[in-house]
Amino acid sequence: MIPLIFLTFLFALPAGTFGLPTDVVPVSGQTISLLRRNQSPRDVTEWGALAKSQRDNLIAKYGSPKTQKRSTGYNLIVDQLDDSSYYGSLAIGTPAVSFDIILDTGSSDLWVASFSCGTSCGSSPTYDPSSSSTFHNLSTPFNIQYGSGSADGYVAQDTVQMAGFSVSTQGFAVVDAVSTNLLISPVSGLLGLAWQSIASSGQMPLWQTLASGNAWDSALFAVQLTRYKNDSTAQQLEPGGVLNMGYTNSSLYTGSIDYIDIPGTPSFWYIPLISMTVQGNSVSITSRSTAAIDTGTTNIAGPASSIEAIYAQIPNSQPATGEWEGYYSFPCSTTVNVEVSFGGATWSMSPADFAFTQTSSTECIGAFFEASTGTGTPSWIFGDAFLKNVYSVFRYNPPSIGFANLSSIAIAENGAGGTVPSATIGTASVSVTNTSDAPRGHALSVSLFTLLFLAFSAVLLL
Repeated sequence: MIPLIFLTFLFALPAGTFGLPTDVVPVSGQTISLLRRNQSPRDVTEWGALAKSQRDNLIAKYGSPKTQKRSTGYNLIVDQLDDSSYYGSLAIGTPAVSFDIILDTGSSDLWVASFSCGTSCGSSPTYDPSSSSTFHNLSTPFNIQYGSGSADGYVAQDTVQMAGFSVSTQGFAVVDAVSTNLLISPVSGLLGLAWQSIASSGQMPLWQTLASGNAWDSALFAVQLTRYKNDSTAQQLEPGGVLNMGYTNSSLYTGSIDYIDIPGTPSFWYIPLISMTVQGNSVSITSRSTAAIDTGTTNIAGPASSIEAIYAQIPNSQPATGEWEGYYSFPCSTTVNVEVSFGGATWSMSPADFAFTQTSSTECIGAFFEASTGTGTPSWIFGDAFLKNVYSVFRYNPPSIGFANLSSIAIAENGAGGTVPSATIGTASVSVTNTSDAPRGHALSVSLFTLLFLAFSAVLLL
């Protein structure tokens, strides 16, 4: 097990601190961690290029719609690049080999870099199909398009393990060609945590296989993310929180979990956005607005008219220009308070999360930015800037999203530092066979902001 805070405090805290359920017997190998990456300060030009990449690729991402013993498990998270992305780990093959992968509730496909990827994958660990006795090539083309390049490969099946669970014949993509600097070590790929209906590979997502296969005590997973962006001493990689699989950890939240049902057929994890206040003033929200809850997006995107209304509540804010187009600047001296409701309780955002970055001694860029999504897709995208403020639950049946207030234990992990989780392999306690008969003639073409962000970061580190 990898601790989330200094080892000297490990045995002084309750087991639930690290995501372990307090009401079940722990199973060996159920720990896999989330991490966050930080790096040296960038200049304004670099931040601007990053902001443009985020906006362009989020628009592309949402531009068009696309019987076993039950148990629980948890996966510790790594926080990257000042809360810009979060990753965990899983293992593939027989014998199992572990990989770090971005956790993305805004997409539905698992993919990992192949050993044949060559120098374009940099020093990221790669998967070797020939080393696995359970590998099966489905011979279906696979392609991911990005604003700055692409990743290509094929769809396959193999045994995948995560958080103490093992799924045989799990569908995923093996990527053997990527644009230069698309991956940055130690990340080797991405795990989509949305619904199969938008899986471009046609394969059932790992989480959905486990939930539908009755592998979990409760058919849900939950996420808690840490905050380091306001910590000037943060290291390149920091403990990032936890992904709970099959249960909710009551030590990480207080009060009840407020669930909101997903309207219609599940695709993205999206729910109605009912109201928003900025500095205590109501902001106009377009009727029938929906919000995707996306761990793979750093900031928060919305319709131009609503974003303009948000910054109208902040004196001396103004639209940014150039690479910052779609964003707004505001005085860093202003403490901005935002509250949102999705039809139940009201949730507050920390002012530290509202400020995306600082461009001068007095001016900051806000985390809310303009982005037009496609017909049939959510009009708002709520990423990590919001999710760091709540304990988030993603429920299989009925399809719904729940939020709860963070506990003092969870809040104490913000900026706490400690041992960084690493990719691990444990003993699988529950095994499930993926029996999905999904179509396999569908090539992947989803654009993912998180991975473009990693590519951009790799260039900056050169």
